[in-house]
Amino acid sequence: MKMMFQFATASQIIFGIGTSRKVPDRVFDLGKRVFLITGHNRQRTQWMKDDLILKALTVETCSISGEPDIPGVFEAVQRARKFNADVVVGIGGGSVLDTGKVVSALLTNSADLIEYLEVIGKGQAIQKHPVPYIAIPTTAGTGTEVTKNAVIKSPEQHVKVSMRHVWMIPYMAVIDPELTYSMPSDVTASTGLDALTQLIEPYLTHKHNPLTDAICKEGLKRAARSINKVYDRGDDQDAREDMALASLFGGLALANAKLGAVHGIAGPMGGMFPAPHGVICARLLPYVMETNLRALKTRQSNPLLINRFHQLGRIFTGNSQATADDALTWIQDLCRHLKIRSLSEYGIHREAFSEIIRKSMKASSMQGNPVQLNEEELTYILEKAVYDNE
Repeated sequence: MKMMFQFATASQIIFGIGTSRKVPDRVFDLGKRVFLITGHNRQRTQWMKDDLILKALTVETCSISGEPDIPGVFEAVQRARKFNADVVVGIGGGSVLDTGKVVSALLTNSADLIEYLEVIGKGQAIQKHPVPYIAIPTTAGTGTEVTKNAVIKSPEQHVKVSMRHVWMIPYMAVIDPELTYSMPSDVTASTGLDALTQLIEPYLTHKHNPLTDAICKEGLKRAARSINKVYDRGDDQDAREDMALASLFGGLALANAKLGAVHGIAGPMGGMFPAPHGVICARLLPYVMETNLRALKTRQSNPLLINRFHQLGRIFTGNSQATADDALTWIQDLCRHLKIRSLSEYGIHREAFSEIIRKSMKASSMQGNPVQLNEEELTYILEKAVYDNE
């Protein structure tokens, strides 16, 4: 069997408790004017600004509230240009880290943001390497600290789109599990299920390769044993470490394989409604897996992919005799235990299904799904995800 694949990631990945405290030393070697991007609560990361200043670095801070949109990202880029930043540091959730990717790229590439965006823009490739960017996640979910795209919402078109280039992978990813200890249980649940999804989908995609398979299996093993623990006891440090690794591994896998229908639907849905990405993924996951397995068994037989569902059952349950059905049951039980909110609470309704489906079928992530789902199957997934257990 002939095989060919590529694998790209950050120049440096630094993992471990306390590693975030070493960031100022590393920044000092990269630049002296630091554009620091944080979440809306700056006090949570004030220590990072203080530590950077102690290294005699000049710091400009920008806070991101909610998921990044075109106006907000444009403003951040303009501020960074005016400040003449020569290094960018992002510390926060996926929205913060994605904003940092765009800022670092547009500090050296001068075209308007819209020119680089897929779908609604020209999808133009950046021509120059971004300024050095250090990404420091404070949630265990997106894995965006090691991916090459930034997801941005267009309020005008009611859609989420990507700016994408391999040079946009952060120069350095610093994953400090200690930064996730303070996550509340609902955020722990939704981000944890996002991380789990980003391990399952690259493992099941037809774009998988031996390297991403190995990463996914290790990440799935850690997530399976720890996701309930971090929800029930947020101070379980070993479980927090497992989920931080699972999130990182999911980012590595999706960046070098593909995702699937969960993210294919989540992107358009998140652009149309104010539902958090992790919540959408969590609600969709059980029904996408169920529908994919049924389609693989009944109309597009693929024994190799079906066997991967069986392997998921064994990883999730720890039972060497487990089957694909056991994998589905485990996922369903997990989602019930984590008490994910109903999508209908965010205004998602049946009348929007046709538009969600139309946009989903064009989504990049949908191209990685193990089987091509039809409109009837996608409608079933939406009905179950939105209205089940209301």
